[in-house]
Amino acid sequence: MVVDAATLFAGPLAATILGDYGADVVKVEHPRRGDPSRTHGASKDGIGLWWKMLGRNKRAVTADLGSPEGSGLLKRLLAGADVLIENFRPGTLERWGLSPETLHELNPRLVIARVTGFGQYGPYARRPGFGTLAESMSGFAAVTGEPDGPPTLPPFGLADGVSALTCVNAVMMALRHRDRPGGDGHGQVIDLAIIEPLVTLLGPQPLVWDQLGQVQPRTGNRSVNNAPRNTYRTRDGRWVAISTSADSIAQRVMRLVGHPEVIDEPWFAAGATRAEHADLLDGYVGGWIAERDLDTVVAEFERVEAAVAPIYDVRDVFEDPQYRALDTITTVPDDDLGPLRMQNVLFRLSETPGSIRWTGRERGADNADVWGGLGVSADELAALREKGVV
Repeated sequence: MVVDAATLFAGPLAATILGDYGADVVKVEHPRRGDPSRTHGASKDGIGLWWKMLGRNKRAVTADLGSPEGSGLLKRLLAGADVLIENFRPGTLERWGLSPETLHELNPRLVIARVTGFGQYGPYARRPGFGTLAESMSGFAAVTGEPDGPPTLPPFGLADGVSALTCVNAVMMALRHRDRPGGDGHGQVIDLAIIEPLVTLLGPQPLVWDQLGQVQPRTGNRSVNNAPRNTYRTRDGRWVAISTSADSIAQRVMRLVGHPEVIDEPWFAAGATRAEHADLLDGYVGGWIAERDLDTVVAEFERVEAAVAPIYDVRDVFEDPQYRALDTITTVPDDDLGPLRMQNVLFRLSETPGSIRWTGRERGADNADVWGGLGVSADELAALREKGVV
């Protein structure tokens, strides 16, 4: 069992992914406020659409964990759980009598994933943390955008999503360590700071600064490591992106667009030196693409086995035959809104493929099932509801 006591995106999304692959996930929310993702972003008929995805495959219960009765309910739930995912500010669980030490006395096998903006210690630990701050502080925004423009933030929860995937990996590693042959069966505490995973994804930048004293600049859609690499507009007003990370692909592209002579230039032999001539290469490639419609551009690139992709918005994702073949956007029945089309599970496993069994439920929809299953009678549950505990 996975207990999701986190809010908004990184922690809850990690629990969603675990639930997609069969984990029994119990979502614990405050009885009045609930997870803010329920009302975040677009809604239909007053029903938050983000929650339908983020809350899928989770049983929904409520408990005011700041009250003695609510923290007591959580303890009863965690006594038989495998994983707790939480994202309260450092010190909050301790203040409620739910410290990792206390929880491990109750259940030594429990893996506790603590997902916060800045980690459990350090000068910023108690600051409120959001993905936007991680995208800013990690170095991501500094290298994103046009050379003469401002740093650019992503228009979606990038840092939260990366942190969610990181959290899933950490949980699985901790469970493997707990259950390894010859192990002591003890769960451990995961300290995941949202500001950290993006730093790793930025690649060699720390090494380049440490060893060469160089800071990567903003280069728009271009790369400092290869060229041509950009977005280009077709004759019919569509856009495509190409990449030439492999030297052989770069050669095929230049032959295709009618400029094989540049292949013999000494600077063409390596991606970094090609990037120094990006204006020239982009001119050749962009001019060729601008004279042709999207379908022709894609077909010609495929013919010579060069890498190209049309730039899609969400409408295109729904219609693309490859995404359709993979069932990347799948249809799920929903009690409130009828059939919903949303992202499918992340990957396909041959023996345990994963599935979306239900969409996000109403707050507290499973109180009777979950709390009742722990021995809380209907009368006790009614009294707790009257007190605002559930």
